Amino acid sequence: MCGLKPGDRMMLVLPRLPEWWLVSVACMRTGVVMVPGVTQLTEKDLKYRLQASRAKSIITSDSLAPRVDAISTDCPSLQTKLLVSDSSRPGWVNFRELLREASTEHDCVRTKSQDPLAIYFTSGTTGAPKMVEHSQASYGLGFVASGRQWVALTESDIFWNTTDTGWVKAAWTFFFAWSNGSCVFVHELPRVDAKVILNTLSRRPITTLCCVPTIFRLLVQEDLTRYQFQSLRHCLSGGEALNPDVREKWKSQTGLELHEGYGQSETVLICANPRGTKIKSGSMGKASPPYDVQIVDDEGNILPPGEEGNIAIRIRPTRPFCFFNCYLDNPEKTAASERGDFYITGDRAHMDKDGYFWFMGRNDDVINSASYRIGPVEVESALAEHPAVRESAVVSSPDPIRGEVVKAFIVLSPAYSSHGPEELTRELQEHVKRVTAPYKYPRKVAFVSELPKTVSGKIQRSKLRSQEWRR
Repeated sequence: MCGLKPGDRMMLVLPRLPEWWLVSVACMRTGVVMVPGVTQLTEKDLKYRLQASRAKSIITSDSLAPRVDAISTDCPSLQTKLLVSDSSRPGWVNFRELLREASTEHDCVRTKSQDPLAIYFTSGTTGAPKMVEHSQASYGLGFVASGRQWVALTESDIFWNTTDTGWVKAAWTFFFAWSNGSCVFVHELPRVDAKVILNTLSRRPITTLCCVPTIFRLLVQEDLTRYQFQSLRHCLSGGEALNPDVREKWKSQTGLELHEGYGQSETVLICANPRGTKIKSGSMGKASPPYDVQIVDDEGNILPPGEEGNIAIRIRPTRPFCFFNCYLDNPEKTAASERGDFYITGDRAHMDKDGYFWFMGRNDDVINSASYRIGPVEVESALAEHPAVRESAVVSSPDPIRGEVVKAFIVLSPAYSSHGPEELTRELQEHVKRVTAPYKYPRKVAFVSELPKTVSGKIQRSKLRSQEWRR
């Protein structure tokens, strides 16, 4: 009905609805490449992603359809728009009606291991988000291999992963769960609510829970002794660094250990604390098979235990099968991510003598707020569109709940120098929410007379970031 062939691309922007899982499986079975996106994308975000990916089809819900309509004429590749809704909309095909009428008979396309399966957009330090392409093997088999020991699911398990469907972690619900015969539990969860999550865990037979650390930070602020988790036996966390105190509070109040894992859009799971192994509080655990993970210097030389350096994965002489194909249409970025025999993750850590990795932070300016990766240039560009902003610099700032948040240092235009700072802060925050995805807006704003710069005039975000974290 959509005229899609193997290799064509389809953008999926849906909340946590069963249709997201159905369409993802349909893409795999037909050889169509899925391009997931979060539901907070603005018109500008959608247009960029549709144009860059050259997606021929998009499937979304009632709330996002107007945004797609507003930019679809600027996206010449887009041919079919599918709507997951109980109502109709001009120019859109109703997915639920199609599904009711569709034949139950179909032939799966026989895809090859290196055929593309998915494209994810990931934020970087400079420019627009980059496209990370994964193959049938790197995601399909990669998640099965890397997650089997850590997630430890069986045919009797029910797995609840609270992540947004636009993020890589949503793929865990396919490959970690279904490959082991486990049931996937889905809750629409339109907004994060600690009490809703705790009540759901109490009332439903969920055995395995996976949340980002930000959610666990919210959960441990509740009185957990009021809840009884009759079925829950295994808890996982990933997407950002897990604070040792959160792990200890969760364990002391529930009796359940929190098993942290670390990975990227490009890599599937890199390090983990599997069940049955010793956990060192604050550590990401040990390298997850099949990866050879090392700490290296900027030239790709392996550093001894205890020394801080780049987290790196050995990709030569043999490239791991669970590794991403490339940054699509960006050979420069792909080449820049490699040093010698290693892929450089962009994160810094040290490894102790027992092989445990200890996360230190990013070695670039990417902000990881509540597991949302935010490139500073995206926020600075949005701010630049407001007449009050002469120039700005965006960095991470520590936050007790989200780990870190976006902070904007802003030099005002002369015409706005006398405006009230509180009112102007709110105005700029609302402006960023309109221009780009709302999760990127600066939760902290500081008005300054000038920004630190190099002799060549480049803004030194690192100085501002160091200043924030020293506090």
